Amino acid sequence: MTAIHFSLKERLPLYLRLMRLDKPIGILLLLWPTLWALWFSSQGRPDWGVVFVFVCGTVLMRSAGCVINDLADRDFDPHVARTKARPLAAGLVSSREALILFVVLSLVSFLLILPLRSLYLLALSVPALFLAASYPLTKRFLAIPQAYLGVAFGFGIPMAFAVQLDAIPSTAWLLLLANVFWAIAYDTEYAMVDRADDLKIGIRTSAITFGRYDVAAVMVCYAVTFGLIAWVGAQYRMGLGFYLGLGVAVALAVYHFTLIRERDTVRCFRAFLHNNWVGASIFAGIALDYLRMNAVLF
Repeated sequence: MTAIHFSLKERLPLYLRLMRLDKPIGILLLLWPTLWALWFSSQGRPDWGVVFVFVCGTVLMRSAGCVINDLADRDFDPHVARTKARPLAAGLVSSREALILFVVLSLVSFLLILPLRSLYLLALSVPALFLAASYPLTKRFLAIPQAYLGVAFGFGIPMAFAVQLDAIPSTAWLLLLANVFWAIAYDTEYAMVDRADDLKIGIRTSAITFGRYDVAAVMVCYAVTFGLIAWVGAQYRMGLGFYLGLGVAVALAVYHFTLIRERDTVRCFRAFLHNNWVGASIFAGIALDYLRMNAVLF
């Protein structure tokens, strides 16, 4: 599909839409696990310069991921009601422009971590970029591509530990595994919205793979997520604040069950968006508990 030509002033909003900066939910779902890791790895006292770099890197890499996703799905998106108006699908942006934008975003993200002077972090940036670039292709052959998404969205976890500890302990991998199950849960809710269209065009998703057990699978994934995070919390001897935050997240997941059990697409999408508060609740518990512990130390 040939892109329609616009002036530079008109193209910038198209690029921002292509990066999905008008829909920040993806940034937040990527950011919360990164913040969990930054706080755990620093015992609640992160280097604020590192936090700034990771927040900016999250925005950049999520934007790059959206661009490469739409580039890979440019032949599928015009046939899906929810995605047919996206700039690439509608022919408003060319494939060449999208590829250039992806490269620029990835390069800026890489340059952003150079001042941190961590060879470990630089080494991890390579698989991080590979995961972001290759995820869209997994929808062609993986039965549950959401698991791959969970690794891609959670790769900031080992990177956070690496830059602050120059090591990746077992708790980092447990957090990453928790993020994989969380991603399967929330992205299955998202996939339940597009299931009919995805079946027509041959895209593979967890909602299709789980079939009539989709709701049960989502709740099991939530349970595993919270169990793994509780395990990490126990390893760090977290207190009441942490478990209160985790308890709020559990309550939110139960609420999600009431939204998705009838498989209404509008309510399923609402449940997906609501996962921002799940991640935020867990982070709030971690941050508040460390705030209490560090205050006691002083």
